[in-house]
Amino acid sequence: MNTLFLDAAFSKQTERPPVWMMRQAGRFMPQYWEIKNKYSFLEMCKTPEIAADVTMLPVDLLGIDAAILFCDILVTGEAMGGDLSFTQGVGPKFANPVGTLADVEALEVDVMDRLEYVADAIKVIQQRLNGSIPLIGFAGAPFTVMSYLVEGGSSKDFKLTKLLIHNHPEVAHKLLAKIAKVTADYLNLQIAAGVNAVQLFDSWALALSWNDYNEFSHRYNQEIIANLNRTGVPVISFCKGSSVFAPMMAEAKPDVISVDWNADLLNIKNALPAGIAVQGNLDPHILYAD
Repeated sequence: MNTLFLDAAFSKQTERPPVWMMRQAGRFMPQYWEIKNKYSFLEMCKTPEIAADVTMLPVDLLGIDAAILFCDILVTGEAMGGDLSFTQGVGPKFANPVGTLADVEALEVDVMDRLEYVADAIKVIQQRLNGSIPLIGFAGAPFTVMSYLVEGGSSKDFKLTKLLIHNHPEVAHKLLAKIAKVTADYLNLQIAAGVNAVQLFDSWALALSWNDYNEFSHRYNQEIIANLNRTGVPVISFCKGSSVFAPMMAEAKPDVISVDWNADLLNIKNALPAGIAVQGNLDPHILYAD
């Protein structure tokens, strides 16, 4: 196996930085659209052979150093009881937003049987990779998944989510605790199925203040990472706008922290404990340059 990515994730010296991209299988590829035009997005995620086909596209075309599972961060919310759909040009929608204690109590947590299709996809992908490069699994972090469940979809200002955490923090914490339990189980399901690394996506945590991040995001991410069967499997913590929160993120003891491109990499590295690698720090628009 090409171990460049895993070596870097474990802070080992490497001959060069490993290369992979978070959306390396997607809309910029004509081959992706050939598949997408035949199936809905959720059909692609939930059909192991199709998910494997999409996962393998950049492996064959780009020569990257790691593959990342084709799926979506919101499948945990759906498994818990969210009525999830994706519409072209609109994005994800939950038809039954969560807003009350009763809504939260109705969500289920023993739902791994509903996510077995992900484990099946991982097994198919690993067969196709045949030990060539590592496979990265992932899940959405509790605050980010909560924001979609509460808002009913994407949001520009996260108004409903912020009203919930400030007006009814006890409801928010109960919801976050449920999502955290499902997320840890889900990542362990992926690890058992054969992924070589996992990434926790906290895409919308940058909407929070320092104190709110600590209370409503960090503590749950820390709980998830502590409950992973991570022996030999590096854990990556991703937060959009992470340069602000990187020192706190390090307290959760991930192996890797993703940093955005407006951060000074040396300053970030110096602010982190030894043994935590950094990932990212590249403006993706550079890839369009000559």
